[in-house]
Amino acid sequence: MKIYTRTGDQGTTGLIGGTRVSKDDPRIDSYGLVDELNAVLGMVRAAHPPADTDAEIARIQDDLFVLGADLADPRPPAKGQMRVDPARATAIEKWIDTMEATLAPLRNFILPGGSPAGAALHLARTVARRAERAVVALAKSHANCENAVIYLNRLADALFVAARYANRIAGVPEVEWRPSK
Repeated sequence: MKIYTRTGDQGTTGLIGGTRVSKDDPRIDSYGLVDELNAVLGMVRAAHPPADTDAEIARIQDDLFVLGADLADPRPPAKGQMRVDPARATAIEKWIDTMEATLAPLRNFILPGGSPAGAALHLARTVARRAERAVVALAKSHANCENAVIYLNRLADALFVAARYANRIAGVPEVEWRPSK
């Protein structure tokens, strides 16, 4: 099977179910950003985060494939169709709580960076927020995006805490932001 089809050469692409839309359609932007986030999480894993973080990121990457399929399917949910499970947002909250229990309370803004894994997690957080904004925009005109918004919101929070956690495990201190005078 060839990777190129030439079907998108006129600026359109196919959604699940066969509908063709412009490549700048909000739905395409949404699942494209989810795909970008998944790729950045691959970079996180290549940076060797703590083992427990790596295991959670692997689960999240699987979630993001389901989320991307959700966003690529304009049809109403059908019985048995894969959808983002709302329980995953709750599981991510528990992951946040576990990591936060090991961290000093945050008293100031911190600059993104630190260890390679910590810096990559900060980047992933920003991509998650961008994906979240795109899905919020999509939700204004399309139903069935509520779970995606909740999931991405919780995930962005988790990635921030995971960056702090990875830096703590690596022994790299956080750099507090100090405004210029």
